[in-house]
Amino acid sequence: MELKKSLKLELLGFLLLNVFVLSMARKTIPSINWVLKETKYTRLCSSKKILTVNGLFPGPTLYVRKGDRLIVNVQNQGKYNVTIHWYSPLSLSLSLSLNNRKSVTHGVKQPRNPWSDGPEYVTQCPIRPGANFSYEIIFSTEEGTLWWHAHSDWSRATVHGPIIVYPEIGTTYPFPKPHAEFPIVLASWFKGDVMEIIQSALEGGSEPNKSDALTINGQPGDLYNCSKPGTFKVMVNYGKRYLLRVINSIMNEEVFFAVAQHKFTVVGMDGAYVKPIKTDYILITPGQTMDILLTANKSPSHYYMAARASAGVVYDNTTTTAIVKYIGNYTAPSKPAFPSTLPNYTDIDAVTDFTKRIKALASKEYPIDVPKKVDTRLFITISVGSIPCPNESCDGPEGSRLAASLNNVSFEEPAVDLLQAYYRKIGGIFTTDFPSVPPYFFNFTADVAPDNVLIPSTGTKVKILEFNSSVEIVFQGTNILNASENHPMHLHGFSFYLVGSGFGNFDNKTDPKGYNLVDPPEINTVGVPKNGWATIRFRADNPGVWFMHCHLERHSSWGMDMAFIVKNGSTRLTSMRQPPRHLNPC
Repeated sequence: MELKKSLKLELLGFLLLNVFVLSMARKTIPSINWVLKETKYTRLCSSKKILTVNGLFPGPTLYVRKGDRLIVNVQNQGKYNVTIHWYSPLSLSLSLSLNNRKSVTHGVKQPRNPWSDGPEYVTQCPIRPGANFSYEIIFSTEEGTLWWHAHSDWSRATVHGPIIVYPEIGTTYPFPKPHAEFPIVLASWFKGDVMEIIQSALEGGSEPNKSDALTINGQPGDLYNCSKPGTFKVMVNYGKRYLLRVINSIMNEEVFFAVAQHKFTVVGMDGAYVKPIKTDYILITPGQTMDILLTANKSPSHYYMAARASAGVVYDNTTTTAIVKYIGNYTAPSKPAFPSTLPNYTDIDAVTDFTKRIKALASKEYPIDVPKKVDTRLFITISVGSIPCPNESCDGPEGSRLAASLNNVSFEEPAVDLLQAYYRKIGGIFTTDFPSVPPYFFNFTADVAPDNVLIPSTGTKVKILEFNSSVEIVFQGTNILNASENHPMHLHGFSFYLVGSGFGNFDNKTDPKGYNLVDPPEINTVGVPKNGWATIRFRADNPGVWFMHCHLERHSSWGMDMAFIVKNGSTRLTSMRQPPRHLNPC
């Protein structure tokens, strides 16, 4: 009897100790304060005010370890609404909303916590001027380089920054430890006000102005007017190895990136490790991140690192540069060497040759779990069409308004965010009839498309997924309006496996036979090839409302978006968390 009593007391003590530890852990979550404000910056011979976090462009870097949790308090001192998104394999978003703009963490999965994911009017209402919102960022399986960015209209052009997720204490990288590391943030610079640019384009129904420059860590580089003094420099020692954490936060261009006379070893992508790839260049789409090793083994001198676009329908055809500068005594060249291996704008073979080599590390320490059995299949066409205007009064093709779509549905932003509407059972905000297949099947990549596919329908449609169901999506690019290009499709709340891709029309009988189910890359943004297709698989084990969209910002603005609702599981730990005490009103 005494033994049973003693065991009960020990068990009670153990439970109380765990409750105390857990409560203390909750109270000691690190907290960071961010202020959104207008800050004056000068680039390309002219000055303007841009929206920034803490006055920085790019914004501040978040440093965490795998599995960490932190609070980011965002105070909006700007003149517009804002939200923020956190980018990583489980997608977390901070939503910064200036005139209904938001920010998000890109790729942070945010397990069971869509409340802090960030896309405006999807998982939260914007932070109004003078208001604030606290994001609880939950890291889980992500390890490597991620990023955060605004997620409303085009505010992410200047509101973005890196997230560095280090290995857990007691573990290390699955590659040789670098001597030092450098975040390399690629971005766009517009001489005009980015919000006015997109608003004007949407009102007129035409293409928005392309950017005036690309930047590396906020600087355009030597090849632009009035830019040479500010060119970003990476200082290296001969014989040392460096980790470049490359982030493509560019608004509308995927880009090639290289360093003159130096080879790379790609070791990570989108917060997960890949089998090492030795290469002279990388191809990185908007939304993607890559970890690459560079060894400083050339004659001490100055070498350009450079990035330029892989051609789209409309693209910024300028080249941004930074300088890799060796430390030591030597005669500096009059001009740094330029990377001869940087592919030309229209080099499609260079795109394919690089992307087809990317495979998951898939080791014992870093296993993957590709769904072999599929419960839900979707075939989604990606299109740019147009909507007629009265008396052909718009600025798009033949007086129409440009409209992008998924399965011929152009997404309409609701008046109340989808997450609250779903959680609180508010009717009339969305419908659950997003189609699993397009309304019409035709030669998707032909030069001429049928007239009945040019005009998309509009609506706020979502797709319901059962908890823990395995999902396969085939993305099919189309050439409607001769507007085919690479589409970087990003899914919030999940990482997924890219099991196959190719050019032309997807063949349901032959193409699945070539799927890679052994070591496909685990990513959160996939570049769907121009006039081609890509297949992804994932397990819907993260309950909540999760946005999916093209990361070419003009396409997303035109409606190339949709959302998934993943149902709760059967237990508390497989169900969506309750909302925070404070939610910004719509």
